[in-house]
Amino acid sequence: MSTADDAVVSDKSPLHSKPSVKVRHPLPRCFRFVDVEVRRAEPIDAIAVAQVHVRSWQAAYRKLMPEDYLDQIRPEDRAKKYDFGNLDHLRPQTIVATESGKIRGFATTSPAQESNMADYGELCALHVDPDHWGRGIGIALVSAARTRLFDLGFRKAILWVIVGNVRAERFYLMDHWIPDGVWRTDEVWGVKVNSVRYQRRLEAPELGF
Repeated sequence: MSTADDAVVSDKSPLHSKPSVKVRHPLPRCFRFVDVEVRRAEPIDAIAVAQVHVRSWQAAYRKLMPEDYLDQIRPEDRAKKYDFGNLDHLRPQTIVATESGKIRGFATTSPAQESNMADYGELCALHVDPDHWGRGIGIALVSAARTRLFDLGFRKAILWVIVGNVRAERFYLMDHWIPDGVWRTDEVWGVKVNSVRYQRRLEAPELGF
């Protein structure tokens, strides 16, 4: 499946807290949200990000994807797919949320991958470790992701959510993403998986983003 299918896991905390920010264009180098630090992913983070990636897939997709497929995913294999050393803003870029030095979640953004949406940014992936859902980590990540896309010049963005992922649907609706009626179907181990596209306008960030 494409990386766009990753944008389905997050927490359900209310979107009311405002982070203080230190800016470095085009991606804030780091900022603090409660007791979580958000920074650019580095090559050394690959295995820790992959562990969050696999754990979140296995928790969130258990009834949405084939269990055999979920059970065979290995962090070591997933980590090989990342390219955190590439800083080309036209390529996917990843940020991580850390707490006491440990990676609790990550988000990946890029220009929209669909050829007819050249003026859109895309939230390709957002995952939080299941043990830390509901603590505001997803809020920090989605805020930073929107900031990065805005700084790159995008004023609209899209993401894809697998149909049936109620937690993700609720989270993105609270963050003002709206389904636009476009669907797609992917096949995972012989099972068809449907996703719906969401859109959102991007505004100038508050507090000096």
